[in-house]
Formats: sequence, structure tokens, C-alpha cells
Amino acid sequence: MPDWLSSYQKNLLSGDLTAGLIVTVMLIPQSLAYAMLAGLPPEMGLYASILPIIAYALLGSSMTLATGPVAVISLMTASALAPLAQSGSAQYIELAIQMALISGVMLLAFGLLRLGFLAHLLSHPVISGFISGSAILISLGQLKHLLGIPASGNNIAATLLDLTRHLSQTNPATLVIGSSSLLFLWWSRRSLSTLLEKAGMSSRLAGMLSKLAPMISVIGFTFMVYFFSLDTRFGVSVAGHVPQGLPSLGLSLPGFDAIAALWLPALLISLVGFVESVSVAQSLALKRKERILPNRELIGLGAANLASAISGGYPVTGGFARSVVNFSAGANTPLAGIISALLMAIVIAFFTPLFYYLPQAVLAATIISAVTALIDWRSLKNTWQYDRADAFSLLTTMLGVVLLGVEAGILLGIALSLAVLVWRSSHPHMAVLGRVPDTEHYRNIERHAVQTVPGLVALRVDESLFFANAAVVEQKIMALANTDTDVKNMLLVCSAVNQIDATALEMLDQLEKSLAARNIQLYFAEVKGPIMDRLKNTPLGKRMKNKIFLSVHTAFQHLRKDREPN
Repeated sequence: MPDWLSSYQKNLLSGDLTAGLIVTVMLIPQSLAYAMLAGLPPEMGLYASILPIIAYALLGSSMTLATGPVAVISLMTASALAPLAQSGSAQYIELAIQMALISGVMLLAFGLLRLGFLAHLLSHPVISGFISGSAILISLGQLKHLLGIPASGNNIAATLLDLTRHLSQTNPATLVIGSSSLLFLWWSRRSLSTLLEKAGMSSRLAGMLSKLAPMISVIGFTFMVYFFSLDTRFGVSVAGHVPQGLPSLGLSLPGFDAIAALWLPALLISLVGFVESVSVAQSLALKRKERILPNRELIGLGAANLASAISGGYPVTGGFARSVVNFSAGANTPLAGIISALLMAIVIAFFTPLFYYLPQAVLAATIISAVTALIDWRSLKNTWQYDRADAFSLLTTMLGVVLLGVEAGILLGIALSLAVLVWRSSHPHMAVLGRVPDTEHYRNIERHAVQTVPGLVALRVDESLFFANAAVVEQKIMALANTDTDVKNMLLVCSAVNQIDATALEMLDQLEKSLAARNIQLYFAEVKGPIMDRLKNTPLGKRMKNKIFLSVHTAFQHLRKDREPN
């Protein structure tokens, strides 16, 4: 039994009940819309909103994270399955369920192996670029439903071209419904909360009610289509028959061919879903001084995806918008999620016939309204001003997702981030040091007014020494020795060096010998303990036994010549 359940108190129930109800009202239109985005029947979005929520509630570590279908994972699912089967076909549905299963197994394995640190493998610029690119891709892909015209293509350029060709076939009624719904949702997000507050409502309640605008839109336009028979009279596309009744439980095991086709997209879905969930969970936990356990999150999300596969759903993760609403509505424990799941089960068991006249244009408007809020232009602007390399990673990932597809885009972003990391490490910042007058502090001679010792050059390398930068460091030291013919002592300051690999060790060994042949002695200062432990048993370490100083100041004092410093 989870800790929150074994120590549950009655005074927490009212907040959990309220949050569970509000999240359910918000989850119904999102589940239907995101299933459509994934190319799946709408009921699969509802199925993925029952057992997965309960599984996470029992095994996850966040008190307020709301799991279920989300836009980005739905897009990744559609992107992965589109080349393998016809959208909505029996094979397509089976592959979606199997991908949830593979993703669940991966996440559980990562959790049991305590690989929670995987959350740090994707940098913020890559995640921001990926989400922004996905949001753009999703929005463009929903235009055909908003206009009521057919459009297809293997990539976004082909889809837009096909969309342009069929623009003359735009269904006016569908366009009016879709654009009206979209405008209402945008207005609600910007102004409804303020309007309710002016009417005397508390800011908290007004904020929560404004989040329910998608449900208001769904109810209003569904009634309109039904009352005026817009589907038969004007050809407005509707959701149609949504099967009534709880999902049957079962497990479809993938074959070798399916595993070979699905393991990479399942891995990316697992990583992206985990990073997104942990980010949301941590931001909410900090507000209540709670703690998120990444390894428990892996297990919780893994169990949620397994539960989704067993109940006929598709890959799920923690959703940002729903989690924020869950938190704001007063959720105290994961019981709010279990209440939401039970309410969803009631909806599926008895009320799915009400969704028959739900216009697809309204679902498209719901998706567009939700994802456009995820486009993070501010991060791009701020990152560009601070670090052009990170900004380039963000922009490349975003454009890669839009132009090349989801998998290619995120892999490109990861590869570029690693390339930037290696490039930076291979070009470390290095500074020649001097003493700040009347202190024991030593700073860069190019930035500060400092004193130096004739015949002594002290070089600080602000990076670990390894194969990618060993030659650069060697070249710098030799250039300093060649520039000043009076140099007799070369001091390598290792305060920022956390590791020296075999290539760098070989470089230092040869460097010490080369300098000694020119009557220049090599010294080290501020070498960290773990490095000293490995260095002392090497030939270089034995030769440097009495030439390693505890501090730069000690080295300067020891190597000072008789005359005063310049």
C-alpha cells in the first residue's frame, strides 16, 4: 500500500473529490481529441484515462501529477505508426497497444535499474525545441479538420501542398464551427478568468472554471449539430458512434517484426514522456515542499503504460495542463486521480452515445488551442541572447521536428546537444594567473590587475582533461613556453579538473619530458583527491611526487625567485 494511502486523513477528501471531478470534465474532450490526433478511434483515448491513472496513483511519487493521453505523445504515436499501417485500421490499433506495452516495459526496467538520471540526458533547449516543433506540427495537421477538407502527405510540406489544392472544397459550416470554437477557447484562456473575477468570483475558482472551456465548447457545439442536423444537412464531420461499455482486458504480445519496428519510437516516447512528467511533477512538488523520486516516477509511468496496453489504450504520460488544474483544484493525494478514473469509467459505461454528434472541428480546435500554448518563443529569445549554441540546438530541434518528423527531429536535437557539449569540452577556457595584490587569490591576468613571478607561468584549465582537449591544452602550454624564453617553471592549476583520462595522462607524461628537455620544470597545483589517487601509481605521478602543491599560493611562494614580482 502506498504511503499516501496508508496515512490518508479525512480532511484531505474534499480537495481530492473536487479535483477529481474538475479534471474529469477537462479530460473527456482532451482524451477524445488526442486519440484522434494519434489516428486512433476516440474511445481509445477514454480507455487510456482509467487504469493508467490508477496504476500511476499506486506506484508514482507525485501527489498531483495527472497522467493520461497528451498531445506530444499522441503525435509521436501517429508519427511512428503511420508508415506501418493504415490509420484507424485493426493493425494500427494493435500496434498502438503494443507500443504502450513496450514503452511500459522499458520504463519499468529503467526504474528497477535506477536510471532516473536519464531525465538529465535531454537538455532544456532540446525539450523546448521538440515541444514547440511538435506543437507547430500538430496545429498544421489539424487544419484539415478545421476546414472540413481532405489532406494527406508523407511530410508537412506535402500535407500543406495537398491542403492548398483542396482549399476550394472547404466546408463553410465546418469552418464556422471550428473557427468559432477556436476563438472561444482562445478568448477563454485570455479573458474568461478575469471576467469571472470581476463578477465577484475568487481568483482560484475563476482560474479553474476557465480551464473547463473545452468541455463547454464540446457541449455547446455538439448540441448545435444535433439540434440543426448539421451533419446530414451541411456535411459536418462528427465523431460518430463511440462504443459504450468498459474496455475488455487483454494483452497483445508483439512479434519480433513489431518489436523491431517499435522499439526506437517506444524508447523516444518513454524518454520524452518521462522528462515531461518529471519536469511537471517537480515544479508542482516544489510549491508544497514535497519530493519527487525519479526512479519511482519511472516505475509509476511504466505501470501506467502497461495498464494502458492491458485495457486497450495507447502510450500515456503526465500532462502539464491537467496536472496544473489538478493542483489548483486542491488535489492533496493521488486519490484525486483515482476518483477521476472512476468517473471516466462511468462516462464510458453509460454516456458515450452523447458523443455521436461531437464535431471533429471542435476536437481539432481543442487540440490547436492546447498545443499553441506550448510554443515557447520566449525561451528561444532568452536562449539566443544568452547562449547562441543552445539557441541553435533549440531552433534546429524545432525545425527538425516540423520538416523531418518527430523522431528525426528529436534525434537531431540530441545529437546536436552532444556535439555542442563535446565541442565546448574540446575548447576549454584557459587562463594565465597572477596574484591579486596583498591577497592569496589568483585571477586571470587579462581580467584583473595582478602580480606575476618572473620565470613562472601558471595556467588554469577550466575543464577536465580528456582525449578531445588534450592536444589543445598541450598546444597552449607549449605556446606559452615558446613566447617567454625566460620561463623556467610551468604550473598547471587543476582546480577545475575533475578527471584526467588515459589520453590526457599520456599527453602530460610526454609534456613533462619535453619541458624538462628544455630545462623547464612542470608543476601541478590543487589536484583533486580522486585524481591524485589514480595519478600516484603512474610513472608521471612518481616523477611529480614532490612537484604537486596543495594551493596556487603555496606554489607561487615556493617558486618565487629572489627578486620582487613585476
